[in-house]
Amino acid sequence: MSAERNSIIVSKRDARDKALALAGPYSVNDHDIHTKATAGEIVQMIAKGEWTSSQVLEAYIARAAVAHAETNFLFEDARKQAKELDTEFASTQQVRGPLHGVPVSFKDQYEIKGHDATIGFTAWANKPSTEDAFLVTQFKAAGAIIIVKTNVPQTMFAFECSNPLWGCTTNPWNNQFTCGGSSGGEAALLAMDGSVIGVGSDIGGSLRIPASYCGIYSLKSSAGRVSSIGCRPGYESFLAGYGPMARSVQDCELFCRTIFGQQDPSHKNVPLPYRHVELSSKLHFGYYLSDDMIQTSPVCQRAVLETVSALRKQGHECLEFTSHLNTTAMEVFVGLATSDGYKKMLSYLDSDPPESSLFLTTLGPRLPSFIRKLISWIASTFMGDTLLSSLFSVSREKSVLEVMDLTDQRNKIATAWYEEVWDKYGFDGIIAPVQALPVIPHGSCAYLSPLAAATIVYNVVDSPVGVVPVTRVDPDTDQLSADFEPGASGRSKLFDSRMYLGKKPVYDPKAMEGIPVGVQIVGKKWEDEKVLAMMHIVDEALGPRGFGPGSWKPRDTE
Repeated sequence: MSAERNSIIVSKRDARDKALALAGPYSVNDHDIHTKATAGEIVQMIAKGEWTSSQVLEAYIARAAVAHAETNFLFEDARKQAKELDTEFASTQQVRGPLHGVPVSFKDQYEIKGHDATIGFTAWANKPSTEDAFLVTQFKAAGAIIIVKTNVPQTMFAFECSNPLWGCTTNPWNNQFTCGGSSGGEAALLAMDGSVIGVGSDIGGSLRIPASYCGIYSLKSSAGRVSSIGCRPGYESFLAGYGPMARSVQDCELFCRTIFGQQDPSHKNVPLPYRHVELSSKLHFGYYLSDDMIQTSPVCQRAVLETVSALRKQGHECLEFTSHLNTTAMEVFVGLATSDGYKKMLSYLDSDPPESSLFLTTLGPRLPSFIRKLISWIASTFMGDTLLSSLFSVSREKSVLEVMDLTDQRNKIATAWYEEVWDKYGFDGIIAPVQALPVIPHGSCAYLSPLAAATIVYNVVDSPVGVVPVTRVDPDTDQLSADFEPGASGRSKLFDSRMYLGKKPVYDPKAMEGIPVGVQIVGKKWEDEKVLAMMHIVDEALGPRGFGPGSWKPRDTE
């Protein structure tokens, strides 16, 4: 580690610690009433004159200081803004907008004037943004108070949450496990009531995986529905969906009602305002328990089945289906993502060492061609693992012609999904596992990165997707079946074995006890409002189950 790099890391973490010292202690008597409120309830109480923005802010600052999921604390700016809002309200008796006085947080990739947007790269530290991201300006105009920016994994291309600059963010329900990624800091903070609404992004599951791991709600919007101006870029091959993370469906909906429709200066987003949706009293849902690539764990299957059962009790129709397109979508995603061998993405590491979470993801392009082909052949011929073989074979640098062909395949998959799923079955929505596992221990992304296939398919076909928490891991209910056979029905034998077998399998219901598990609720492109409406229906059908504002309780682990 160079002396300069070490100095930067020490100084940034020292600054974070000093900012933490500005937070007061959390008081159950004084603060619980605020942290147990939704965004809408906070605005309502301020509008009635019963709460002030400053009172609400101090409660969330105190809780955010407990979470340790942040990179930059904006406490001083937040307090100044809260005072301005209180003065304005005292004079006008009117709230500024639909988010008046609501404490919010942003994933570190969003530019906020005067603050870094490092996304964990030491080389990007001490280079504060000169302008606000367009979404940040929208939030401020609506009266929201930005209190923190939150941690992400190095490169944002992993579903853990660790980087050399800011360190590791853990799961709020058990610190032996990750909070997910790449919007992991947001999920951890929200689960612990350290923010009311968080803002993240999703190019392969980054809004959905951490939401499920941490027991909150999220919405990956259709690409183009929310502005990306002032947000550190991702891949052009797959456009990111930007959206809310929150502790209730209501707050996800409030985000969309507030943000949708306003055209950004570069005209990159679609100026489609929020549209009210009236749903039929009887909806037609499709569902599946596995994507046929990797075996879904018992608890993640149970989350889907409990959702289906709850919907059927409310009179909705649910039909199990399968699609071969899941596997094809994953292969095309890997093929396009590795087109330059990750040279551009990894160039930003500069002097930072690569995190272990990038190991398997970036391995293919780093290997000599004959080694990569040999591994693919061995996996297919001797191990019977066609998934690993196919993913390794496409994980390499491509020619321009190959990229064009893969892009064409991507577009054909999206078209085929409508023909073979939406049109064929007439579904209103789809219920699916968020991932094969409920959570992973720190470091497991190094060799289990293909688990993201469960969410990646909906980036490839560009569907809006919500996540609703359903249940928690129960060691008495969620044990692996005694007749489990790795690689059955064409699944990956190697990944199945690593997850479920051996002396120390990754899936351990006892160690994971109490970890939340959610489901994906999928809709057609541009039907974001319908997805939100279906999230409401699922949430209400499942009933009270220990999620939402005020549900977090600390758990001591060794």
